[in-house]
Amino acid sequence: MLPTLRQLQYLKLLAEHASFSRAAEAAHVSQPALSAGVQELERILGATVVERTRGNVQLTAVGREAVKRAEDVLARAEDLVEAARNAGKPLSGRFRLGVIPTVAPFLLPAKLPGLAAAYPGLRLFIREDLTPRLVAGLKAGHLDAAVIALPYSAPGIDHARIGDDEIMAVAPVGHALAGAGPIPPGSLRAQDLILLEDGHCLRDQALAAFDIDPPKGDDVFAATSLHTLVQMVSSGLGVSFLPEMAVRAGLADMPGVVVRPIAAVAPSREIVVAWRTGSSRAGEAALLAEALTLD
Repeated sequence: MLPTLRQLQYLKLLAEHASFSRAAEAAHVSQPALSAGVQELERILGATVVERTRGNVQLTAVGREAVKRAEDVLARAEDLVEAARNAGKPLSGRFRLGVIPTVAPFLLPAKLPGLAAAYPGLRLFIREDLTPRLVAGLKAGHLDAAVIALPYSAPGIDHARIGDDEIMAVAPVGHALAGAGPIPPGSLRAQDLILLEDGHCLRDQALAAFDIDPPKGDDVFAATSLHTLVQMVSSGLGVSFLPEMAVRAGLADMPGVVVRPIAAVAPSREIVVAWRTGSSRAGEAALLAEALTLD
């Protein structure tokens, strides 16, 4: 015998909620029904997948491995259903799209109206999050595609190009780097920088582009968003980086902020639409990349 999709779903929900009652509620079944399904799964596998203790649910090593494989099986089953429902109708029905925070506020408002007009049957569900969690969502089948920035190493993920986004410097008025013209190589120092907090790919991409080691210590300013970062620069706290799409959207249009390009070959990040290798919605994700192409 093989496990059923329902049994695999029960195990996945149990891993997510760490509670039989909450997992049963999420599955819209009674707790005894979910418990019986998990017990049957254990019988089929010939191993315990869950350690049951009072008030606590822990997956065994077999259970953790089973969850990883169940996520892939369930994702492919969902792909099958969506592909069948939307056969011959690209970009229609539900489509779950992740977008990184340094792209979402600047790309989506400009592109979504045209996308809706071109694909009126599309029901887009958008999740804004950091790249590692979006990639994990793609692999687990929680997302159909994600807009991320390269370079970023993600085995098992394919992508289609949207365009390049230049990385620019921003400095307070009166700062030594706020003069006219491009900033020459070697002018930026780690101690002068205000950066996005750890986890934002733009932070790592900018530092790598300028061959700067990340600042260390508790005295380093770290912003949670580009909006906060620009306000910190405006207050004279230091120098930072912005993507060109944010500059074009007017994010740096505030008193006390000067935007400057970088000398020589301007550093940039490549914006792409990514999807899980083998996804049945790969063609639709590629179409989405065409619709979101940077001007």
